[in-house]
Amino acid sequence: DAACPGNVFAAPPMEYVYECTKRMTTKKGVLHLINNYQGDRMVFDMAREMAEADGIKIGVVIIDDDVAVQDSAHTVGRRGVAGNFFVIKACGAAAEQGASLEELVTLGKKVNSVVRTMGMALTSCTPPEKGSTIFDIADDEIEIGIGIHGEPGRRRAKLEAADVIVDELFEAVANDLPFKKGDKVGLMINGMGGTPFSELYLLNRKAALNCKERGFKVARNYVGNYCTSLEMAGFSLTLVRLDDELECLMAAPAEIPIRVF
Repeated sequence: DAACPGNVFAAPPMEYVYECTKRMTTKKGVLHLINNYQGDRMVFDMAREMAEADGIKIGVVIIDDDVAVQDSAHTVGRRGVAGNFFVIKACGAAAEQGASLEELVTLGKKVNSVVRTMGMALTSCTPPEKGSTIFDIADDEIEIGIGIHGEPGRRRAKLEAADVIVDELFEAVANDLPFKKGDKVGLMINGMGGTPFSELYLLNRKAALNCKERGFKVARNYVGNYCTSLEMAGFSLTLVRLDDELECLMAAPAEIPIRVF
């Protein structure tokens, strides 16, 4: 994967994806939810071809919720970032309720079509394999529109007040779909790995106020580390438009093997 120097954020090996697919095989098949990065898509495409040759039925959903850039040297179109949470959550809940593979693909594409994200970073991160930061940024600088692998954003700027940063990300996200007055939404403030919860809730307060000013009804709130970049300091803001079906799926019970708060 050529996404980053030193192969520090490489896509998983094709053989690994293939073996995982085989182990997860059910009578209904296997669903691949893929963030839109060139390396990831290439690896999953090869693994899918091998699995299908074994008679395994594969469904594919490409996630590309990042509004920061339309294209870059690291992607084929928009990147998949924290909006992947909503695709995964909806499809997981629907699968638990007995949905078919075809229904899950349709659902995943539906969620992807109504979710938008944009992020920012105050620091870089240090992948253990590389042992040094993947990009340089000064203490008084921020990167607006960062990707989860350290890909460049829309602009490099001087550090600004939290409310100003939220405003910029919120406007970019809300205007992209676009979301409109009266929409029922899920709001996520996602930490990039190194931002304290206290700061994430401060950011969430401003984003919620922006929703109120726009006439959005916030039906679901998410604050925490959902899609991180190791110890990077920063956050992303996600909005997803909810209808009755999606709100029900987001409210479905789920368990994870770690305590997040």
